[in-house]
Amino acid sequence: MRKTPTKVARHRRSVARVASRARAATVAAPQAMPLTVVILAAGEGKRMKSALPKVLQPLAGRPLLKHVIDTARTLKPAAVHVVYGHGGEQVRGALNDEGVSWILQQPRLGTGHALAQAMARIADDQLVLVLYGDVPLISRATLSKLLALAGSRSLGLLTMRTDHPGGYGRVVRASGGRVLRIVEEKDANERELELTECNTGVLAAPAALLRRWLARLGNANSQREYYLTDVIAMAVKDKIAVRPLIAPTLAEVLGVNDKAQLAHLETAWREQAVDALMLAGVTVADPARLDVRGTVTHGRDVFLDVNVVLEGRVALSDGVRVGPGCLIRDSEIGAGTEVFAHCVIDEAAVGPGCLIGPFARLRPGARLGRGVHIGNFVEVKNARLGDESKANHLAYVGDCELGKRVNIGAGTIIANYDGATKHRTVIRDDVHTGSNSVLVAPISVGAGATIAAGSTVTREVPAGKLTVARARQQVIEGWRRPVKPHK
Repeated sequence: MRKTPTKVARHRRSVARVASRARAATVAAPQAMPLTVVILAAGEGKRMKSALPKVLQPLAGRPLLKHVIDTARTLKPAAVHVVYGHGGEQVRGALNDEGVSWILQQPRLGTGHALAQAMARIADDQLVLVLYGDVPLISRATLSKLLALAGSRSLGLLTMRTDHPGGYGRVVRASGGRVLRIVEEKDANERELELTECNTGVLAAPAALLRRWLARLGNANSQREYYLTDVIAMAVKDKIAVRPLIAPTLAEVLGVNDKAQLAHLETAWREQAVDALMLAGVTVADPARLDVRGTVTHGRDVFLDVNVVLEGRVALSDGVRVGPGCLIRDSEIGAGTEVFAHCVIDEAAVGPGCLIGPFARLRPGARLGRGVHIGNFVEVKNARLGDESKANHLAYVGDCELGKRVNIGAGTIIANYDGATKHRTVIRDDVHTGSNSVLVAPISVGAGATIAAGSTVTREVPAGKLTVARARQQVIEGWRRPVKPHK
């Protein structure tokens, strides 16, 4: 049906009104403030009793501070600033490739003073998220919720509830639940010490307001420090909304001050990582005896036995089985491969359908094709083994290239090092080496060749031939073994 002129006019006016409302809504919608993250990491950590600065203490194979930096990056901030102090050059040296801005706090006069050192590099239009280098398990999900509470006229404050609040500042609220201030434990009265909601130190606030509050901080307290926590009372006084968020788990906001707390968080990390693997379909023989110290990707029907350690970036394909007591670091394991007990696999790539171990060691540069067998007390380093090749017993295979269906006999070694230089060996398809052979590199062995047991081979081995390189057996008549003189 055609529209009449009147209907057309009404329709056009209606469309114009909708468009006008849409433009107005767009103009009125608040713009998200650019995010800057400041990580306070200047603490000494005396209770660690270690020459290593606190923020470099390892958790799940990475420094505490590295965990925090990695989480901060997931928020896509415009910049990440790290305020460092104790062990400064050591901290910067260990994490120099992280692409963060380093700011020295010297002297160290408290958390408020530390944040003030970073503010010179932060524009007023930024939203500032304050994190801590010794609080490693804080999650992206929690921080995203906290950031949603902060804005140009509001401050997001992360708190926690605990039955054991000793050592933490207490969050003081009005009778209606509104946050009034934070009081440090050493400055709290008896009523405040009974509070169980505590400050985590993590907050998000607009840079312009933070700058103003930090300039007003004083140090009239028991520790003569400039507390960042004092800005909460300043925000309340300035009628800036303080929006609290209680952390969903205690583990993600706990700090590390000594080795006992570090071990406690290691357990929490392990539980989280193992739970994630099991929920994704990995079978774990005993969740309490699997250590994940990195990133693990996996296929279906993967089985991990007790006391397995996975470090760095580990990829486990469908049907991989890993026996007890194995360490796998920065490696890929192909589908259907079984790794038997007590193996070490480090920076290696293992193809599908392989059998590894027990007590085997794959060192950096080991590359195994399909169906390769590496048996007990065999070491492979910087070597490529073709499909269905085998080294089943007591062998060293280093700096070499093996073809398909090669059989390395028990006790065979490839002597790759002359004391100054590593040399490479090439072994073609279908070669067999006898037990206790020595192949002195550089050397090549032709396809289908057989090397007799006990041979020390120093020259090229022709294809399809039997090569014997050992002294002729002799019997020396009349020889007598020396006798020790009587004392």
